[in-house]
Order: sequence, then C-alpha cells, then structure tokens
Amino acid sequence: MVRNNSIEMSGRTVDIAVDKALEKLKVRQNEVEVEILDEGEVGGLLGFGRRPALVRVSLKAAAAADNDPADCDDDEADSEEADILEFDETDRDEADASSERGFAAAENAVLDYFQDVLSGIGIHGRIDSYVDGEGSLHIDVSGSDSGAAIGRHGETLEALQYLANVVANKYVDDYLRVVVDVAGYRKRSEERIQDLANRTADKVMASGREIKLKPMNPAERRLVHMCLREYPGIVTYSEGRDPRRHIVVAPSDGVEVIDDKKA
Repeated sequence: MVRNNSIEMSGRTVDIAVDKALEKLKVRQNEVEVEILDEGEVGGLLGFGRRPALVRVSLKAAAAADNDPADCDDDEADSEEADILEFDETDRDEADASSERGFAAAENAVLDYFQDVLSGIGIHGRIDSYVDGEGSLHIDVSGSDSGAAIGRHGETLEALQYLANVVANKYVDDYLRVVVDVAGYRKRSEERIQDLANRTADKVMASGREIKLKPMNPAERRLVHMCLREYPGIVTYSEGRDPRRHIVVAPSDGVEVIDDKKA
C-alpha cells in the first residue's frame, strides 16, 4: 500500500519485506526510514498459519525530492502504484514456483521450509541434504532439543516428512521422494526394524510357522517387505486396516499363524 512517499510491504521475514519495498521504490536502504509494523511469526508446530512480516518504508526528505511524482509521467506513476496495490504474497509464491522448477528448486524450497519450521519451534542446529542411489532426497536435521520435531513414536517426524514431500513435488514433474531424519531417529528406527525382520524370518524358518508382527505405519511395513524380499523361503504380506495393519512373515508354503508376542 502506497501513501505519499512511503510503502507498506509484507514478506516472509522483515529483511525480505524491506528488500521488496526498496525494489519497488527504486532506492537504496540509506535513503529510507524503516518502521516494522509486524515482525511476523511461524504459526503452528508444522509451520501452518504463518503470519508474514509487515514493514512501512518511507523516503527520507532528499530521496523524496528526487522521486517527486511530478517529475514522472502520470500514467507511469499510476501504473507503478497499481502494481504495488495488486501485489499479493500468494502471487509471489506461485510465480516463484512456476519460474524456477527442477530438482535444485525443490531442494531449496524444502530446506527453506525446514529452516522456518525448526526455528519456529526453537530448534537451532544443522540441516544437511544429499541424494541417495535411488534418487531420493534426504534431509538430515541435527541439533539440541530436537525431540519436538520427532514427537511420540516419531509421529511429528512422519508429518514433517509428508509435508516435505508436498513442498518438493510442487517444483518437479516426476515424483521426488523426500526422506527426513531428525537427530538420527529414523536411522536408528530403521536399523531396529530391519533387525526385527531378520530375527523374525529366522524364527519362521526354524519353526515353520507364520508370525504376525505388531502394527506398523506404511513406511515401516515397506521397510520390512524390502528387507525380507530376498530372504530365501520367506514371504511377507500385510493384513488388517490402519492403524492396526500389520505384516505377516511366513514360510513360502505357509502354515499355522502365531502372534509375535508369543514367539
């Protein structure tokens, strides 16, 4: 919004809002006075409800004289003001998404998302990214007090991973899988599940009986299936409905079913 020689502008952070205002006014920072109307915040545990920062940037006296609208063509001034009044943060996000696409854009968007979310819940640490042999993008977060990003039984971590996939896949045409780990929690969990899968398969082969594993989420079930798909003489399949859906580990010919708690 433009008033005389000042402009109000919103952005993801105060600095971004100020930079956008300077660009619109076509001046340098030493030529303006900045008033922070709202510092903004990241709302909600997972970054939903973000309130953008809002600033008012006003030209100093000398700069205002140099930018006197009387020296400009009326049509050009009206056009500039119309552009500012019609600007919307949503339009900016959509424009960015359409103009910058591809893996690099997706990776940068996910990293920006995590930086905002983690700082919003008080986690200050390091965010690393890499691509594995299957082309999946991995995001590893390390830092103190990271429990809030893991949650009970990893539920918050799974939600973060889901949202990371949503963010990343706005920028690519082919599906990009994003795997998120916080403080090594996922790695330890996967090692535990793989160990359970192998021990269960050993028991099945020794006893000749099927064993039902405890209910698992889809990612955990997928890991068990992948772990045992090359195990000779063993088949795995899922039964039941979420949240009680579980895996059955059975010999190839199959026999009676027993519960893993009694195995």
